[in-house]
Formats: sequence, structure tokens, C-alpha cells
Amino acid sequence: MDFKKVVRTVFFIEILKGMALTLKTLFTRPVTLRYPEVPRQPKPGFRGLHALVREADGRERCIACGLCAAICPSQCISIHTGEAPDGRKVAERYEIEVLRCTFCAFCVEACPVGAVVLTEHFEYANYSRDDFWMTKEKLLQNWDTFMAGEKGREYLKRFWLPKATAFGGYEGQAVFRPKGKKEAAGA
Repeated sequence: MDFKKVVRTVFFIEILKGMALTLKTLFTRPVTLRYPEVPRQPKPGFRGLHALVREADGRERCIACGLCAAICPSQCISIHTGEAPDGRKVAERYEIEVLRCTFCAFCVEACPVGAVVLTEHFEYANYSRDDFWMTKEKLLQNWDTFMAGEKGREYLKRFWLPKATAFGGYEGQAVFRPKGKKEAAGA
């Protein structure tokens, strides 16, 4: 047996190091929160409960194109379309089964008009499956409850950005050119 190992064994060096670490962290501030007594504030852009965007005049923004239902990997969105008196296509029924949703936000990204959003609300536990079946009226109510006003406008501005500037290049960026074609000097 090595001398250092004997000294460590006799004087309980490893145990003393462990006790020192315990005493050091005993009086520090905890890094965890006591949820639900201390509510946690979700970060902007959090993927929580679904909502359908309501315009300022009270109409829903959805144009019933069906892209959100088509791209949904869990197939939890169903849309039944109809025609409004003015000839527009409208969603007569728009339903989301929240318990099947994976919160991937593909529906949000696929929507061409930004009508589907994921709110920051995450505390919606319940005992009944029916409460997780979101109808069009419930989804519009979610918008009114969690995203109405400036908060909704800020969400759509920051997190729903299918604008060309988001996918643009920058000066000096390497670009693909077909073989044999060289850029003219000085051009």
C-alpha cells in the first residue's frame, strides 16, 4: 500500500473533503424554485397552449387553407371549411386535440397568415380529456385571455417572421457559381 493512500485512509481525507463541500453549500442560495408556490415565468416564445389569432375587428385571422393540419406530424389538428356570405373560405370548425400535440410548432411555421400561435400559458392540467379538446371558440378565447393587445403584436413581430430579411445573405458571403463561370474582374 502506498504511503499517501495510508495517510488518506487513516485521516479520512476524502470524508473531510465531502463534509467541507456540504458545509460550503449549506448556506448558499438554492438554485431551484418551489413550484407552484413560486411561479416560474416562461421565456418569450415559449411553446405553450394553442390559440387562434383574432383581428382587432373581432374576426379570426385563419383563412382555412389547411396547411397547419397537413404539416402536423401527430395529426392532432382537424379543419372543416365552409364559405362565408361574401364568398371567402372560412373554418367552420377548427379543432386541436392538445393531448396528441408534440408542440413542435410546425403549424405555427406553416401558417401563411400567422393565425395559429403557441401561447406562454403552460398550467392547464385537468382531470377530463374533454378539456384538452380545443374548439375554434376555445382557441379564440385563448388568444383573448393570453395574447390580446400588445403582447400578441410583440409575439407575432418577434416569433412569426416569414419575411425575406430573415433568410437574406450578407456582404462577402460565399455563393455558388456554376463550373466554368468566373466573375469578371472589376465587375
